[in-house]
Amino acid sequence: MKVSVVICTYSPDIYEHFCEAVESVLAQTHDPVELVLVVDGNEELHERVVDDFGDHPAVKTHCNEENVGLSASRNNALEYVTGDVVAFMDDDAVADERWIEELVTVYESTDAIAAGGRMTPLWVAGKPRFLPEEFYWLVGVNPPGFAEADEEVRNTYGSNISFRAWVLEELDGFETQVGRQGEKNLQAEEPELCVRMQERYGQGVVYNPDATVGHKVFAYRTEFRWLLERSFWQGYSKRGLETVVSTEATDTETAFLGELVFESVPSRIGSFVRGPSLAKLLQFITLFVFTAMVGFGYLYGVLKWR
Repeated sequence: MKVSVVICTYSPDIYEHFCEAVESVLAQTHDPVELVLVVDGNEELHERVVDDFGDHPAVKTHCNEENVGLSASRNNALEYVTGDVVAFMDDDAVADERWIEELVTVYESTDAIAAGGRMTPLWVAGKPRFLPEEFYWLVGVNPPGFAEADEEVRNTYGSNISFRAWVLEELDGFETQVGRQGEKNLQAEEPELCVRMQERYGQGVVYNPDATVGHKVFAYRTEFRWLLERSFWQGYSKRGLETVVSTEATDTETAFLGELVFESVPSRIGSFVRGPSLAKLLQFITLFVFTAMVGFGYLYGVLKWR
């Protein structure tokens, strides 16, 4: 089974990290793998990518004429892929050498039309003591209890998700109304696509926790203010997702909120009573603050998207 991996990039500031991401894909144990690299509207950066990787037989490159955002960049990449499966990874991530091999096992052993794996944290500047594990998703990392092995979920994270090529073709790729683009803060490009996939084919994404990708959590992503803003825009994006697709699209987030209130909060209270510490107190407070900020973002979205 041939797998095409897509990595999009646009900023020269993280070029060294982009190169590490590329090298991790080229070192995969599975064969054959092709790698499609898309530079979003930066010709100078594209020339640098071509100089470093253009001669590799497994690599194809493309440069958008202008900055069009992540969703449109991924769609442009689909013009070049030739694999049976298309996998997506970000330019600030590092894939385990068996990542693709583990994704392929899902397709070869089941009737899955999409498969994804586990995102693990690579704390570049150290883990912030105030950040509760329940909110690891703010930095693109799986929180505890995300899913069981072989469980079908709505979607996995965008840096560790794959689809059969024909699925992406029939769904016309990603919706360009959502996804990162410059200062645009509407997220949820993968959930939107996967909701449409579920509606058309009645199948979600099969989760394989052994297919791992490490996500670099840079210093600025561990700052309280950044995480607070991220919480707000995540809430806003959930409302945008409901508007673009349907209210059922955010059932996953509703379930998470229930687990937060009825499981995480009581568990953390019990843990603090048994062994109080400043870190536990900070995380308990942050749990409520971030939840409230997600709610504010959602309400803002209700007003903006009505």
